[in-house]
Amino acid sequence: MEAKSQRAEPGGKTGPLIAVGMSGGTDSSVAAALLVDQGHDVLGVTARMWKEGSRCCSLEAVQSARKVCWHLGIRHVVVNVLDDFMQNVAGRFAEEYVQGRTPSPCVACNQTIKFGALLTRAVSFGCEALATGHYARRIDTEDGVHLHRGADTSRDQSYFLHRLSQRQLAHALFPLGEMIKQKDVVPYARERELPIAVTEESRDICFAPPGQHHEVVERFFPDASQPGDIVTMQGDVVGRHEGIHRCTVGQRRGLGLSGGPPLYVVRIDAEQNRVVVGSREEATAPGCVIEDVRWISGHPPPPDETYAVSVRYQHGPVPATIKHGDDERCTITFSEAQFGVAPGQAAVVYCADEVMGGGWIARADG
Repeated sequence: MEAKSQRAEPGGKTGPLIAVGMSGGTDSSVAAALLVDQGHDVLGVTARMWKEGSRCCSLEAVQSARKVCWHLGIRHVVVNVLDDFMQNVAGRFAEEYVQGRTPSPCVACNQTIKFGALLTRAVSFGCEALATGHYARRIDTEDGVHLHRGADTSRDQSYFLHRLSQRQLAHALFPLGEMIKQKDVVPYARERELPIAVTEESRDICFAPPGQHHEVVERFFPDASQPGDIVTMQGDVVGRHEGIHRCTVGQRRGLGLSGGPPLYVVRIDAEQNRVVVGSREEATAPGCVIEDVRWISGHPPPPDETYAVSVRYQHGPVPATIKHGDDERCTITFSEAQFGVAPGQAAVVYCADEVMGGGWIARADG
């Protein structure tokens, strides 16, 4: 990315000002330290997104990020994006669940908050780019900006970034993209004596206690906990649920079913307030239809080719073909049927290790 302006700051740092989205955790702290050590002019930015109970934007997280910035000798600011987060992430998360879908809030957060509202604020501060602690890589070529999987495929987080536009990606930096978690990041944090507890980053939803996402849903929709029937594919009642928002496609445990062969959630019928269960084979689909599709390049990849598709974080990717439809919809056909294809989750399309884009799963085919 070419700098639009050059800055000269106390201490001899020159070049564009770079904002780093800082949660107070290991990854974002190391990202900031790397940029400082590379000689960049860095501004730590922490977003207040949720009033209570959050692990990434609580008062404790703000204090932790501030300590890291003090240690690194950089400035730190806190920006309030509570309303944006409530509307575009938490509210949407709850609404999806009551509609019988399984949302992916981190995808929505990266698109609308981190590289939406937060990037806008960073630019208003005079920053040329926003860096995050994601394990992903940005590659610039003559035909545009490309998003690739992180070097550490076991930690790759490009799935959560697939809805970024060319404009957003052109202002994004991922300092950890070439790093390997255990071999590189943790030793670096300790060598740099960062004032943080060096731990593995949580993969749970940041604004809900682990395993308690239903509490967030019920905060937005107090009537969500409406009991209903659990039925087989043939319509036989085999149990009761305490609200469809507590269930997701592919789920087996926690349904309160005992005896007989294992049963999995095949689909959720929000209109009838029913959870439909069946065998593992019945919870497996040969493909899916995705909607609200976004392609990073701005145009769809060529048809009649085989790509790789992930239908949830750390799934696959598996070989698949794509048929483009109307109204930003596509039909994906897997080379082999996949288990637990859940409406509401993101299906992300890869060509080798490049992220092409993706969309929200509207339904599983089959």
